[in-house]
Amino acid sequence: MLEIGLRDGLAHFRIDPDRLDDVADAVLATIQKAYPSLKIPFHARWRHFSLQGEDRWSRMADRISWPDAATRARAEFDLVIVSVLLDAGAGAAWRYHDKASGQAVGRSEGLALASLDMFASGAFSSDARDPLRVDADKLVAFAAAALEQGFQVSANNPLVGLEGRADLLRRLGRLVAERSDVFGLRDRPRPGGLFDHLAAKAADGAIAAPTILSEVLKQLGPIWPSRLTLAGVSLGDCWRHPAIKAGDATDGLVPLHKLSQWLTYSLIEPLQRAGLDVTDINGLTGLAEYRNGGLFVDLGVLVLRDPADADRSHDVDSTLVVEWRALTVALLDRLADKIRARLNRDAVSLPLASLLEGGSWAAGRAAAFARRADGSPPIKVLSDGTVF
Repeated sequence: MLEIGLRDGLAHFRIDPDRLDDVADAVLATIQKAYPSLKIPFHARWRHFSLQGEDRWSRMADRISWPDAATRARAEFDLVIVSVLLDAGAGAAWRYHDKASGQAVGRSEGLALASLDMFASGAFSSDARDPLRVDADKLVAFAAAALEQGFQVSANNPLVGLEGRADLLRRLGRLVAERSDVFGLRDRPRPGGLFDHLAAKAADGAIAAPTILSEVLKQLGPIWPSRLTLAGVSLGDCWRHPAIKAGDATDGLVPLHKLSQWLTYSLIEPLQRAGLDVTDINGLTGLAEYRNGGLFVDLGVLVLRDPADADRSHDVDSTLVVEWRALTVALLDRLADKIRARLNRDAVSLPLASLLEGGSWAAGRAAAFARRADGSPPIKVLSDGTVF
């Protein structure tokens, strides 16, 4: 997609590669302010469980006498899988009123705190004596009303895609219940059982990040609402674009898998805490979401051919959105090369996962708020709560 764009062959975007230096400047400034030591964690859901410098999950988990590292890892897998699946864009109006701090928190951080509080209260557990878990049978019957209450949704505090999120949890519950061979190896079926499945695939105590992603896609893929299929397999976050020619059955297909890849990034730390070595972290791509993508639009690397498209709303499967998301992934690789060169780092010492956190995501948010009072992305995407 990027190669076609650089030849000026795309329908919706022109690319100005000279402006990539401006993006690098913005990201470097963000990194130097937030992480002056350059010790940058991965872009993972765990970052959003912190508020005012306090890591809410660590504070809670560190006080518990876990029987072993695997027990904690299963709980962390439970939490982060559900929290990531609930993280699709909230919309500009929604806020979560955090009782501990008194703050009204929006977007990803608000969704994270809401899901953490629900998890801590046992909202996803079928055993009141063991609240810090997610059980398949509880998810199967999960009602949108429970999510509405937990996320404080009202007419004055609307959340985009509420029913879509609840349906995704029910789909997850049915899948986990049906696949006890994957999710019930050491316990009754729960999403956290994926930890044991992955641990069994480790060789000499190590597992590669692309292997984790492969298993996330294989084992959780059936939960996604029916979209494109290939040979009877639902492709999830994968879309068609007429400019992409492969000459085979994958002709026109553009795989993005934003939530699955972000979930994979988020599973790395629990695996590491449990004593496993996660390798080839740069084997994953950047994330095709509206903060990274918005950064390239707001700073002029990606230019809409029709400026009026900025005022329209676009379906997630539209050629415009597919172009935008694919270009975002490709441009993140080029941006990473520029950032590493300026900081005298390589891909091992500054992996893409850290660049996203350091980073491009935060710089994209800052650029959005500098240009639009509500911090909304420069391109409006119609979401059902299951893409971003």
